[in-house]
Amino acid sequence: MSDITELPFSFLRVPQMRLRTPNIPRPSPMVVFWLVFLSYFLVLSGIIYDMIVEPPSIGSTTDSNGNVRPVVFLQYRVNGQFIIEGLSAGAMFAMGGMGFIILDKSNSKSLSIKNRYFLIMSGVLCILIAYNLCLVFLRMKIPGYMVTSS
Repeated sequence: MSDITELPFSFLRVPQMRLRTPNIPRPSPMVVFWLVFLSYFLVLSGIIYDMIVEPPSIGSTTDSNGNVRPVVFLQYRVNGQFIIEGLSAGAMFAMGGMGFIILDKSNSKSLSIKNRYFLIMSGVLCILIAYNLCLVFLRMKIPGYMVTSS
């Protein structure tokens, strides 16, 4: 097997080249974080679905008077979305993720007690707002979801 791989080099000569590698500066950790966070937001917003299916940005429906009204949520279709619907849901997921990052930053030893409590409350508030708004979005998308009837 090695004879077959060495055969071309018996009559071909490897060129003597001096290639210089480009000197690309290393990005700072925060630049890398924001690029990863932006890609997290775009993937959770359904940008891949939006590029493949090409849905409209918002929909429209006709009310009882015959007027056309804009609709942001594509109702009764869990596997479909409008562009604005996906971006708003992605923003809520990103806000919840940012809340967990803020909670992690509140664990630093160099923070004063006042700043630590402020970061803890901010992180918990971001998580709670994101969670509750995601539930509201889900109930708008699927009317009657998680509603107990007695």
